[in-house]
Amino acid sequence: MNWTPDSIPDQSGRLAVVTGANSGIGYVTARELARRGAHVILACRSRERGTDAVERLRTEAPGSHAELRILDLSEVKSVRSFAEDWSHDRLDLLVNNAGVAMVPFSRTADGFESQFGINHLGTFALTGLLMPHLLAAGDPRVVTVSSEGQRFARFDMANLNAERRYRAAFAYVQSKRANLYFAMELQRRADTAGSRLRSMAVAPGLTRSNVLTGGANSNRGRMYGLFTRLLLRIAFRPTPDGAKTSLYASTVPDLPGGSYVVPDGPFQLRGEPVLRSRERAIQDSATAHELWVLSEQLTGVHYSLPAEPPSRK
Repeated sequence: MNWTPDSIPDQSGRLAVVTGANSGIGYVTARELARRGAHVILACRSRERGTDAVERLRTEAPGSHAELRILDLSEVKSVRSFAEDWSHDRLDLLVNNAGVAMVPFSRTADGFESQFGINHLGTFALTGLLMPHLLAAGDPRVVTVSSEGQRFARFDMANLNAERRYRAAFAYVQSKRANLYFAMELQRRADTAGSRLRSMAVAPGLTRSNVLTGGANSNRGRMYGLFTRLLLRIAFRPTPDGAKTSLYASTVPDLPGGSYVVPDGPFQLRGEPVLRSRERAIQDSATAHELWVLSEQLTGVHYSLPAEPPSRK
């Protein structure tokens, strides 16, 4: 049988943050968690779009509990403010969904290449700064949205920040590989610390969203917009289908930490959620550790989880 949001168990009493929740997969994830009883914080960069999303969610899921908080992953200052302003006693679930894709070259306010800075470093910093609140929960879980495209990344530690050359597609899949490395390394460190925290990664498959047409991509010209919208309509599946892996990883009760949830169809492009362990990046603890150390240096965020470096053979 196909797994659907109707399979989600009762989420009452659970407190969740979904980044980039004003549209696309993030919005559907937030809505379905709220529909099943969770109190959901929509972490959005735009107050206007975030407010519209909260109002839409409350209309589509009557009686749900949702609130908006402003978060811009392109600025470490904004990430720190989000964490410092946290007013709840814990955090049960963090869904690291927000990101950008295939954007023209630019740098964040902190000087990072935008795809690496937002997709990985912003996510890394946010999770670390929220870690005390996650560890205060009884069964904390972190879900990080990677991409099926990460399989094609040539991960170059010497060019993570476009030090030498920038190619939008290369930088994107590399940032998504970084998401997978991060999720797996977080689980290893949680295990070493004896923590109950579970860290998962997901790939949504080809999914319709505004990630290729909004934000920095909205200024790429009329022909780009027409072609991309046509491609999304023909080749990409509906947004609720793409949100399935995020919802599966967020809510299946007995899912083990370190899981990587992907669509079960050809090339992970579409299908139902399934666990996948045959990914080289999942086992590459040495590169994941090296990336973690670099990320701490770049962001200034250090986790409250002790860990020994992996053995190198």
